[in-house]
Amino acid sequence: MTLSELFHSLTSQLQELYSRQESESLIIWLFEEYLGKSRRDISNNIALDSLPIELENAFNELLEGKPIQYVTGKAPFYGREFLVNSSVLIPRNETEELVHLILKENKKSGIRILDIGTGSGCIPITLALEITGSEVFALDISEEALSVASQNAKSLDAKVVFQKCDFLNEEIPFKNLDIIVSNPPYVRISEKEMMHANVLKYEPHLALFVQDDDPLLFYRHIAQKCKNALNPNGRLYFEINEVLGSSTSDLLTDNGFKEIRILKDLNNRDRMVSAVLR
Repeated sequence: MTLSELFHSLTSQLQELYSRQESESLIIWLFEEYLGKSRRDISNNIALDSLPIELENAFNELLEGKPIQYVTGKAPFYGREFLVNSSVLIPRNETEELVHLILKENKKSGIRILDIGTGSGCIPITLALEITGSEVFALDISEEALSVASQNAKSLDAKVVFQKCDFLNEEIPFKNLDIIVSNPPYVRISEKEMMHANVLKYEPHLALFVQDDDPLLFYRHIAQKCKNALNPNGRLYFEINEVLGSSTSDLLTDNGFKEIRILKDLNNRDRMVSAVLR
């Protein structure tokens, strides 16, 4: 069998779950990971004597609907590679946009930053590596998530202080912060039916969902508690549910924030909010 024949065979099978374009991208990802071959190699009529068992196992996991990031145990984020498993959310493009916004607006060195609900640690690690001399802290309730985040910080040589915290029942353990950022749970239970099956089956619900009767639960706690942790004119950044931008903005106004902005992502959806503490 040639590489091209294998590519078309696997892509065809995967189209039971994904579109043709998605299927092709996923198979190319597997080829790069387990064969060291790129899309360009497919047309070169390369003969294959045998397939690595790792590739076969990975493909079978894809057929079961497992996200490829969990299959390979790795996910790209802001030009770096992060370890991921089912204890943490897979980093997404919207979160990269949130990080890019923070970097664009905060060029001063030596600032103190806190990430609440850190998951894989992709936000605080990236900020620590990109902002010179920054002091970066991160909280999560999940010990498993904190273990993944700590591994990522070590492998990427980033200085981040990670701490377990039940944020809904505890105060922020750090003070004199210049920035607080959070991508908290914001998907309402009623929105489950609109989500891809592999997200529901494999990604941690603890990091995804909130009850419909209190969808801004985490935002409200952060807005209230960060007033004792942020410096005057400190900045707050959120990733948000695109249908709750106005409600999030109103909540921040009620809690004494100014310069509140609802920002769109590259798909023209309201996905970020920034504000300044009075």
